[in-house]
Amino acid sequence: MRGRTGVVGLVLALGTVVVGAAPAQASAPAVGVPTVDRTTRTAPSVARLRQPMVIGHRGASGYRPEHTLAAYELAVRQGADAIEPDLMMTSDGVLVARHDAELSATTDVASRPELADRRTTRTVGSASVTGWFVEDLTLAELKTLRARERWPALRPGSATYDGRYAVPTFAEVLSLRARLSRSTGRSVAVVPELKNWASLSAAGLDPEAALVGDLERAGLNRRDAPVWTQSSQWTPLDDLRHTHGYLPRLVLVASVKGGPGDLASAGTPRTYADLLTPAGLHEIAQTVDAVAAEKGLVVPRRSDGRLGAPTSLVADAHAAGLAVFPWTFRAENTYLPVNLRVGSDPAGRGRMAAEVTAFVRAGVDGVFCDHPDVCVAGRAAARATRTRTSG
Repeated sequence: MRGRTGVVGLVLALGTVVVGAAPAQASAPAVGVPTVDRTTRTAPSVARLRQPMVIGHRGASGYRPEHTLAAYELAVRQGADAIEPDLMMTSDGVLVARHDAELSATTDVASRPELADRRTTRTVGSASVTGWFVEDLTLAELKTLRARERWPALRPGSATYDGRYAVPTFAEVLSLRARLSRSTGRSVAVVPELKNWASLSAAGLDPEAALVGDLERAGLNRRDAPVWTQSSQWTPLDDLRHTHGYLPRLVLVASVKGGPGDLASAGTPRTYADLLTPAGLHEIAQTVDAVAAEKGLVVPRRSDGRLGAPTSLVADAHAAGLAVFPWTFRAENTYLPVNLRVGSDPAGRGRMAAEVTAFVRAGVDGVFCDHPDVCVAGRAAARATRTRTSG
């Protein structure tokens, strides 16, 4: 596996990190972590981030099939400041926008007889999955497929667009970003996430090099580029910053459970809880610029299903110079705290704007949204309240 130096460096730095450990001293970086000059590092100060950012999660995926150019464009038209393409890689080494390694949930691949012989079974994470996988198809083969809605019963409006859109390459997403920036007069950001890193690396593919190449060709491998690249694994983030000539910002994706799988594979597992202590945040800030955190890490829900009080994560991250982007905000009742649901239909639209307002008041720097227009409204409501209070 590539990038073992970065894994070992983080392990040496974190040592025996425990919840509640004291912050590391900024003047004495821990052994094994490359020193980063905080005056010239790629991330702006947290205070310079716009608004907070509204990030179209897989595009406006509450309204159009996810990870399509139509979904990304709609997100920006609805007021999103950024779009988020998850990135997989084809067998011929091209980065494409898909969340899952397996294609049948979001494309019509199962109806394509010419690809029937590609159906296989692979281990994804700890699960055995049977279907058609991005890394087994060439780009030309993938381009014959058409996207479809992942949850048609929950989002029937989006499902009416099934069959209309192709799977875009990352290069096509970057080209769309440039066109939308020109047409809207706004600098639209892009927040890609490298997915399936371990499997691609084991197959001899190099998603980090492909990412840097696509950004170079789009003129976006520069320090002030509106790009925040994510991974839930430590090694690709470390490799991008320290070995691939990558200049934009890096984001560690953290969930309530588990930890980076590559650290576990290296025999030195660390949970996200370890990494998100005050000490852990100061250490990872030597490589990354932000944490994309599962919502419950920022504002958990109470035992009765209602929204609870914020944790210290935002304050702790800001003290380490890191931004915090919680995920994922969805407007359907089934995804909302019980006190923000409207009616009993799981697919009914609840009061997601109020949920977003609560997170903005907690000080987050961006929000990942399936329904960007609702997040824009929630952000505006938080601002209005702040203005009335300060006035």
